[in-house]
Amino acid sequence: MDSLENLRRKIGSAAELESVVRTMKAMAASNIGQYEMATLALDEYFHTVTLGIQAYFKQQHSYYSETDPVDPAKPVVAIVFGSDQGLVGAFNETLSAFTSDSLHKLQRNTEVWTVGERIKDSLTGSGWKVAKLFSIPNSVNAITPLIGQILGDIEYAQEKEGFSEFHIFHNRPGEGAGYEPVFQQLLPLNRAWKESRKNEKWPTKQLPVVVGGMHPALEALIREYIFVSIYRACAESMASENESRLAAMQRAEKNIDDLLDDLNNTYNRLRQSSIDEELFDVVSGFEALTASKKTH
Repeated sequence: MDSLENLRRKIGSAAELESVVRTMKAMAASNIGQYEMATLALDEYFHTVTLGIQAYFKQQHSYYSETDPVDPAKPVVAIVFGSDQGLVGAFNETLSAFTSDSLHKLQRNTEVWTVGERIKDSLTGSGWKVAKLFSIPNSVNAITPLIGQILGDIEYAQEKEGFSEFHIFHNRPGEGAGYEPVFQQLLPLNRAWKESRKNEKWPTKQLPVVVGGMHPALEALIREYIFVSIYRACAESMASENESRLAAMQRAEKNIDDLLDDLNNTYNRLRQSSIDEELFDVVSGFEALTASKKTH
């Protein structure tokens, strides 16, 4: 059985650990708010960009005439956002399994790009060869430079290597404190994308008109669409990572609280027992002394 001194040390260590856990909880909650705000801030701009693309297709009357040609001989690029931080549970493993299953269903040659070392290792362990590795941003301000790198590599892959189809895989915050793996086809804008937006109402009574060259306008709009889509995927991934860490810290805090209750109860029982023993010794000594005086 532990001594009172050992129990005091354990209680002190548990209290210090609980303080660390609460600090990490606060940091995770703060980070979630930052990444969610960054995503919300892009919503209006993203809507404006998609309206611009919609205006282009309407002016070209291409909603019904265009098809989605797929060349099965050409590989696709899968961009996967993972996490290199600890205390995130099965964050990377869940996303890796989802990505692997989705890519197998495509039945296409695939080049994988990963954001994060750990998701790279997980996908490599599943048999996928990772062609490019990007570092995970450590703050909201670091997301934009990362997207700039990815955009540069996408443009190079399109112009020099003949890639035309790109997919994004990441975890997105779900209901409560959970998250779910999702993916979207980034390029090309397929018929499903066009169909989902063709019935959107134009915000004014004026018919949309593309000013300037049609092709340069579309290129600029597509570039912005890609930028915002990748930015949102990255921000949602990092929000999900912090959601997972927050949930882990909440579980840890509950476990520490339970441990502290047990330690304090044990300490109080042991202390009371020690006090009872001391009182018993005092009473016994007093009785022995009284009895000794009576015999004399």
